Amino acid sequence: MRVLWSDMPSWKSEKHASHSFWMQFIEALVVFSLCAKICGCSDVDELMSTYPLIDGHNDLALQLRIRHNNYLSQVDLRNLSKVSTDISRFKAGHVQTQMFAVYVLCGAQQKDAVRLTLEQIDVVRRMCTEYQEFELVTSVQELKDSKDKGKIACLISIEGGHSIDSSLPALRMFYQLGVRSMGLTHSCNTPWAESSSTFYPVYKRENNSLTSFGKVVVEEMNRLGMIVDLSHTSWNTSFAVLSHSKAPVIFSHSSSYSICNHSRNVPDNLLLELKKNQGLIMVNLHNTFVSCIDEANISHVADHFDYIKKLIGAESIGIGGDYEGATSFPHGLEDVSKYPALIQELLRRNWTENELAGVLRRNFLRVFEQVERVRDQLSSNLPSEVQIPFEEAHNPCRLVLRRPDPRSLPSDQSSGAEGGLPGLLILATVLVLSRIFLIE
Repeated sequence: MRVLWSDMPSWKSEKHASHSFWMQFIEALVVFSLCAKICGCSDVDELMSTYPLIDGHNDLALQLRIRHNNYLSQVDLRNLSKVSTDISRFKAGHVQTQMFAVYVLCGAQQKDAVRLTLEQIDVVRRMCTEYQEFELVTSVQELKDSKDKGKIACLISIEGGHSIDSSLPALRMFYQLGVRSMGLTHSCNTPWAESSSTFYPVYKRENNSLTSFGKVVVEEMNRLGMIVDLSHTSWNTSFAVLSHSKAPVIFSHSSSYSICNHSRNVPDNLLLELKKNQGLIMVNLHNTFVSCIDEANISHVADHFDYIKKLIGAESIGIGGDYEGATSFPHGLEDVSKYPALIQELLRRNWTENELAGVLRRNFLRVFEQVERVRDQLSSNLPSEVQIPFEEAHNPCRLVLRRPDPRSLPSDQSSGAEGGLPGLLILATVLVLSRIFLIE
């Protein structure tokens, strides 16, 4: 066959194109092989199926209170609208364990915080026992077993020390109900610990961010095997706890202050102390804590992971999404089903399988195991009987336990003649109580 010189450029172009195709194919194959070596898995779904996520913070119980008044019979947790969390999306996001926050507003402090907390514990316990996809767990071993059974494990965490009303017996009873973690404050100070927020002007103290009673609370949590959560506490309180706690602590939903200088985030010097404590910071996904504005994307979130890893290591990092407790989340991370997108971004940034296995679950398991180990070491210690001094609590609703004096009652309630039926009931109550005290 005769080849014309005029045909040569086309022939050379085809040869060059073929060569270019094979070079690109080989490069792609090399990249895929390197990723497989780094990840050990063929894709994100496989990685997250092997190491399903333990998420440190979700406020679904709060939304059930706000939207449905805790009427579980009126909702289907497998498919919920107007929220970012339900069972189907947990499964899509490879969330195997969820720390559900039990939260009551700071306005309930000095009022009915304990009752409201009990009601929120009740709704978490109900949703995690009435749905077969869930399983309520209270130990590391139960958490591990739930994975083997294909269940979504539920851990209960109280968000805010005001829920115990400065009472160690209340703390212990919450533990008996299944609570395994407690944040020492929310957005208000307690009589014994200081919040990162200054919104509520209550229990202000100078140079006393963790009082003597506050230290006893930490000690009792160590003895019980309850994880101390420092998210929402002031930096001074966090430093004080880190120097006092015998067990590792967590920040269940906080991010890096150096990336976003929000008071809810954790500064470098505190992160370094957390590393010494062998504790965990579970990165928060809320826009305001990620980018310091109301807009963010997955790259912004990954910047927090990269920075913290460089400072204190990947072994100190977890994930605490804060879904249902915050109002806006990064593009691509709008609900709990989107966690694989974040892991994909970290893989793109050359995070290894071992690092991501830690972030997804192993780091939290290590902390929880150490908390239980400290509990076992303290098992011979009796429950603390320390009570907060009455003048420190100065709670107008805190009853002084002594026989009521009829003379101290308002004049319209001291006599049935003037007070009507309410006055008669109060008088009768006083007389009955007086008789009981006299008999005793």
